[in-house]
Amino acid sequence: FGFQITFVTNGNGFHDIFPGITPHPLTLSLGFRFPFIRDFLLSLGICDVSRDSCQHILEKMGPGHSIAIIIGGAAEALDAHPGYSRLKLKHRKGFVRIALKSGADLVPVYCFGENDIYKQASNPPGSWLRNFQTRFMRVTTFVPPLFHGRGVFNYSFGLLPYRKPLHVVIGKPIHVDKVEDPTEEQIAELHKVYIDSLQELFTRYKDEYGTTDTEEISLL
Repeated sequence: FGFQITFVTNGNGFHDIFPGITPHPLTLSLGFRFPFIRDFLLSLGICDVSRDSCQHILEKMGPGHSIAIIIGGAAEALDAHPGYSRLKLKHRKGFVRIALKSGADLVPVYCFGENDIYKQASNPPGSWLRNFQTRFMRVTTFVPPLFHGRGVFNYSFGLLPYRKPLHVVIGKPIHVDKVEDPTEEQIAELHKVYIDSLQELFTRYKDEYGTTDTEEISLL
């Protein structure tokens, strides 16, 4: 929800805080295969998260255009449980390669409270539910999490999100020099800088916006 509020609907005033920056939210290509859904996504400025789409926005659309990506993707949703922050980031380096090839700065963003607005069925790695979800994702690229929130007239079960605050924090841009053919060492180095910046951003604001005293970022 923090991603949509910030980059899709401008619900928290992103355009006023960062004038001149036009974010293009990216999502799975699966949604663009269905009539009407595709047109709805495009009407909101949402694009495909493919490499060609990323490079077109960053290299062809001119200064000020940026892309917004949930790096952990669908797989990260399976570890979204209240009180925990497990990020599928340790081996995700494609966005770093694109940043280097286009010379686009990287900006760490984190949303506190995101995992508290719904409760998900227990699905630890190795369980039959996680195995089913993982196999389903490999075939469809979509993850079917089993979750629930509150109802219209009750607060125990339903599809509406729980009334929990969301706080989106945005870190300092990480300057990236353009490299036509980045090496694996350059990618790994910038990837580490991004992770360190994200962890620093989390640590700076966790006492103010964190939902639990013990919440920490865990990289998967």
